[in-house]
Amino acid sequence: MSHMTVHPSTRRPHRMPRAEREAQILAIAEVVFAERGYQSTTMEEVAERVGVTKPMIYEHFGSKVGLLNACIASARTQLQQATEAAWRSMPAGSTHEDSFRAGIRAFFDFIDGHINAFALIQTEAAIQQSASVGVERIRQQQTGKIVELLHDQLGLTHMPTVVLEGFAEVVVGACERVAVWRIARGDVSAQDATDLVMTAVWTGLASLIPTMP
Repeated sequence: MSHMTVHPSTRRPHRMPRAEREAQILAIAEVVFAERGYQSTTMEEVAERVGVTKPMIYEHFGSKVGLLNACIASARTQLQQATEAAWRSMPAGSTHEDSFRAGIRAFFDFIDGHINAFALIQTEAAIQQSASVGVERIRQQQTGKIVELLHDQLGLTHMPTVVLEGFAEVVVGACERVAVWRIARGDVSAQDATDLVMTAVWTGLASLIPTMP
């Protein structure tokens, strides 16, 4: 009885779906960028860690700047999903303060899960113009969501949009600076950071709500 021999060269390599491959590349690139910084990161190293060829990285993202921007865009999407999920999951009967606190806590929890990438983005945004644009889009996204929260969930429908936007900028700025500060210290929990922001901004916001639950 004869046996068929399968030569290695005839085996077809496993082809990962494009979206899955891109997610894999981004996850590893985020780690490499965080470890080495943008300037010292090479596409060769990213490709080697992923286990693909360098041309494949270029095929998916075009350039190293494109890869960095994709990492930032991915973080932006995940941050939006995390904060929205926190607000949507609030049980019936939750107070306005509870809802607001949940969104703030979701931000700090997200940063804890992406702490290296967050630190990298803060540094590289000052170096790479395109990265700076990406970071500003994250801020604008968060500002927009907070405006929606203030208007729809906290009932500040009587306030001019420009005032709501101003309050949202205060909240986003406070969260971002506290996040940078706590990363540098290393001994401030997400709960502590949430309490700090709430203490600083909630009293002012609560005074604007027509009827507190």
